[in-house]
Amino acid sequence: MKEQDTYITSAKIKENGRTAYYKMLERARHGELIQVRRGVYANAEQLSLGMIDIEAIVPRGILCLWSAWSIHHLTTSMPQAYHIAVKRGRKIAVPSFPQVEIHYYSESLLDIGVIEASIDGFKARLYDIERCVCDAVKFRNKIGIDVCSEIINNYLDRPDRNLSRLMDYARLLRVGGILEKYLQVKL
Repeated sequence: MKEQDTYITSAKIKENGRTAYYKMLERARHGELIQVRRGVYANAEQLSLGMIDIEAIVPRGILCLWSAWSIHHLTTSMPQAYHIAVKRGRKIAVPSFPQVEIHYYSESLLDIGVIEASIDGFKARLYDIERCVCDAVKFRNKIGIDVCSEIINNYLDRPDRNLSRLMDYARLLRVGGILEKYLQVKL
């Protein structure tokens, strides 16, 4: 548990024997450990960081929408929850703390633009910058036109932008025509 980049699981502790398992449960009863979900525990220091161990809470989950926009510095808005994308039809038990919002995607769209990054010492899967812009355009009516415009403007100001990849993703995600209109106005 001394490692920052992982949460503790009851299965892992049981490998060290019953005594270690009961000590872990005792620490949880005294508030030294916090149960994140069934069989997964974290200490207060781990939960106070800007990032959580996504893989421990939602295995194979992908940070998306507000969470990914914030990590890529595409918006100034702070996410109120961790937004995680998973395959449609998958059953997920989310913890009461930290707040997690699950977004379901079809299998064909889920893995478009997924990258792995180390965020605050945790390994996480998230969408790359171009996929994030496409998601902003796709959900512009839910997030607001002003947020969508901010994300596009911040993307266009970046020196590492890749417009050809952006348009490839836009066509796959069926927002190519709308994104082209935005880019014609902005460029």
